[in-house]
Formats: sequence, structure tokens, C-alpha cells
Amino acid sequence: MDWLDFMQWPAMLVTLLASWLVASRSPGRRHLGFWLFLASNALWIAWGWHVSAHALIALQVGLAALNIRGALKTEDAR
Repeated sequence: MDWLDFMQWPAMLVTLLASWLVASRSPGRRHLGFWLFLASNALWIAWGWHVSAHALIALQVGLAALNIRGALKTEDAR
């Protein structure tokens, strides 16, 4: 298996961990969750580029913008 094909699995795991952290009551964990979401966006974009999944890439760019907003808002709340 090509390493770029394998990238979807770490992307999925990082996304799940980020979701768990964003749902936390702790502002620090929520903030970390948004940064992990941004990492997962980058992983999904790399994988989507590899498999020519243009809609997935567009989705991840949009979600990255929302995750940047979330990271900034949780930083203000700290």
C-alpha cells in the first residue's frame, strides 16, 4: 500500500480525537481539539489530492476556516 493511501487512517484517527476534545468542558482541551482538527484537515487534503477527491478537498478547506474560527474563539475564552 502506498503511504499516501494509508494516510486516510491517521486522518480519521486525528479527526475522532479532535471531535472528542472539542466536546470537552475544558477550554484548553477544546482549543487543542481545534488545532487537531486543522491537522486532520491537512491530512485529508493531502489524501484527497492523491486520489483526486476534489469535493473532499473543498470540504476540508471550508472546515479548516471554521476550525481556525473555533481556535480563535476558544483562545479568547481562556
